Amino acid sequence: MTDIYYDPYDFEIDADPHPVWRRMRDDAPLYYNEKYDFWALTRFEDVEAGLLDWDSYSSARGSVLEMIKSGVQIPPGSILFEDPPLHDLHRRLLARAFTPRRMAEIEPQMRAYCARALDPYVGSGRFDFIADLGSQMPMRVIGMLLGIPEEDQEALRDRIDAGLKLESGEVDADFAARRNSESVFRLEQFGEYLDWRKKNPSDDLMTELLEARFTDETGTERTLTREELVGYIGLLAGAGNETTTRLIGWTGYLLDQFPDQRERLAQDRGLIPNAIEEILRFEAPSPVQARYVMKDVEWHGTQVREGASLLLLNGSANRDERRFENPDQLDVGREIDHHLSFGFGIHFCLGASLARMEGCIALDEVLKRWPRWEIDYDEAVMARTSTVRGWESLPAKV
Repeated sequence: MTDIYYDPYDFEIDADPHPVWRRMRDDAPLYYNEKYDFWALTRFEDVEAGLLDWDSYSSARGSVLEMIKSGVQIPPGSILFEDPPLHDLHRRLLARAFTPRRMAEIEPQMRAYCARALDPYVGSGRFDFIADLGSQMPMRVIGMLLGIPEEDQEALRDRIDAGLKLESGEVDADFAARRNSESVFRLEQFGEYLDWRKKNPSDDLMTELLEARFTDETGTERTLTREELVGYIGLLAGAGNETTTRLIGWTGYLLDQFPDQRERLAQDRGLIPNAIEEILRFEAPSPVQARYVMKDVEWHGTQVREGASLLLLNGSANRDERRFENPDQLDVGREIDHHLSFGFGIHFCLGASLARMEGCIALDEVLKRWPRWEIDYDEAVMARTSTVRGWESLPAKV
């Protein structure tokens, strides 16, 4: 037995989970939480193996603990919550959003938007990494890809955020039902854009998905159903907004915590892409992945039964001393083979290239204007969710 206690809903733990994760890696590499009835893996080697083995650790019942426990029905097309062969079919369709051509086309627009967002704060003495950039930029970029009118993008983002938010350090079935039905899948207002875009086709992703023909799992050639399209677009909007917002927040926070590393970047902005990788390693925006155990397995001499819930703590794995030297030191020049912040294996984040580009552009544009800043910790507020971790508000003196 161990006196270690971890759960993903506890606000006090979530404020800084790294000490308890370190103890778990050392003393309880397979951890069991009786209150919420889940197992957890924390070491890099173990988490990586779990992410790769989709046959034993399924995403088809959800990749969030409360989703698995609630037994909620998941609509088709939600690739985060699917296993092959359906996952592979739907992923190929969604991959059209992230082709090199599309990335090259929107990069100048992303940079121009970032400049417009930041310029009004030059000389003001104050700037919020979340309110003034992190919560705005990802939403605009996904809107550019999907063709959602700019005036509606903010309302959609706010609805997604509200569905993810934890009101207390507990979770129950009502929360799970609200989260899944309200904010992740049932974004029915997307249907209005689909109907409008069907009559007014354009060179955007929504038109491409509407017109895409493919052979489904039954061998039938067809286009996507309305339900599938709403699920696809809701997934892109939700995933694209939330995690990149957290990445931008962690960038501002960590470079204030490690000012020597910020100085290196200010002097050599060519280090920015590597810095973004190191920031992702240091603080994973989505640090906890849940899986449903499909068969009896054994970890560290203990059997985990079929039907159990298993958390793969990629946020812990990224700080594993067995994998990374001095893992609690931010080093923007660190050589990283790979980290697990974007997952690994078949569920590697489809939008990783977009998130990296947004992170690089945001950091570059901030450093152009402010080579140093000081976070106002008295006013900073952490976001509280069970799926992503980061800042809701992060004001800085500039």
